[in-house]
Amino acid sequence: MQVEKLEKILPEVLQKLAKLKSGEAVASELSWCWVSFQNDQNPVGVIEKGQQALAIFEEAREKNAKAVSKKLVESLEIALN
Repeated sequence: MQVEKLEKILPEVLQKLAKLKSGEAVASELSWCWVSFQNDQNPVGVIEKGQQALAIFEEAREKNAKAVSKKLVESLEIALN
């Protein structure tokens, strides 16, 4: 996990998840996991919720390619790896 990249992209990811009906719960969980990670440096929750966010983004892109930008998806994938 690339912390610096994730730190930069996370606000945009959370904002986009909140706009997607299926992503509201994941947005709040990812936000909580990020704060937890900053305290304990355990990335398990951030990675898990980040993967769920990617799945939601991919599903949204299948329905409407413009719903989530390809750049956002790629940036999140890079940050999580």
